[in-house]
Amino acid sequence: MKITTWTSLTLDGVIQGPGSREEDTRGGFDRGGWGHRYHDEVMMKEAGIGMAEARPILLGRRTYDQFYDFWPKQSADNPFTQALNNAQKYVCSRTLEEPLPWQNSTLLRGDAVEAVAELKASGQKDAVVLGSGELLRALIPAGLIDSYTLLIHPLVLGQGQRLFPEGALAELRLVSSVPTTTGVIIATYEPAS
Repeated sequence: MKITTWTSLTLDGVIQGPGSREEDTRGGFDRGGWGHRYHDEVMMKEAGIGMAEARPILLGRRTYDQFYDFWPKQSADNPFTQALNNAQKYVCSRTLEEPLPWQNSTLLRGDAVEAVAELKASGQKDAVVLGSGELLRALIPAGLIDSYTLLIHPLVLGQGQRLFPEGALAELRLVSSVPTTTGVIIATYEPAS
């Protein structure tokens, strides 16, 4: 199994709260909701290409809860609703209990790095991590991410949780890039080594 990301971030690497002001206020973060004004047809087309691959999704508990609170209530006419509801979802959590409420959801208990490494070694279909900043910051230093699709927004926030943890060292090579009409660069990178 290969694991990729689909991650919105600012030029200074902040990934916290792109969806809404209330999405993630940990640490006093009050600049949430920064991502919406940059959505355009190019971004939606690229997201649709990714969703069409019908890959399993890896999620941390917070992102799972937020997605479950939103997506099952959306119109079935929305292709993202169908894709997310039907996708196999692997959820890393030490606090959730089975059965998980959203269809096709499997709980990965215990240490996230160990659970994802075991899942990766199982030979399952390639998966994508959506959002899930804490999960990503645990998986990156463990070398469990094979590809990063980064939606780099032309914005500097100056505060907030960043994608790469403090002290992280990674050399990446650009595989592809697509500019949007709003200045976002959708760049896919793989580890250089």
